[in-house]
Amino acid sequence: MKFVILAVLSAVAAAVPQRYGAPPPPRYYSSEEIAILRDDRLMEDDGRYNFDVETANGITVSESGSPGLKGAVNSAGYFSYTAPDGTPVYVKFVANENGFQPQSDLLPVAPEFPHPIPQFVLDQIAFAAEEDARNARRPSAAYGAPQ
Repeated sequence: MKFVILAVLSAVAAAVPQRYGAPPPPRYYSSEEIAILRDDRLMEDDGRYNFDVETANGITVSESGSPGLKGAVNSAGYFSYTAPDGTPVYVKFVANENGFQPQSDLLPVAPEFPHPIPQFVLDQIAFAAEEDARNARRPSAAYGAPQ
């Protein structure tokens, strides 16, 4: 029995991916304690709230909210930090009955509509319309109808 357990443990140890010569994976966690420079919070009896937090590593969060329709909370604010690659991130947002609506230069933007339609798409639409017109002129083969 000891031999079986030793064999299983050896197999598991051998199956662990080896990273010889590769850089270590990025760390997104840290046991380092970061000082909180500002932590202002206000909660009103009617459900309104406001908070502002700033940490020594450059993270800032500011949000305020109030009761909205049908028990929802309307809130607005921003958060900012520096991404692991050094990119400064700033996101402004509103959250209400229409959902979470972030705004940031870093978020992807859909093309303006109406946008130009490529010619191959227009050609395919025309081909499909011609095919539909041809098929409309043909008699349909209904179930049980003589052919």
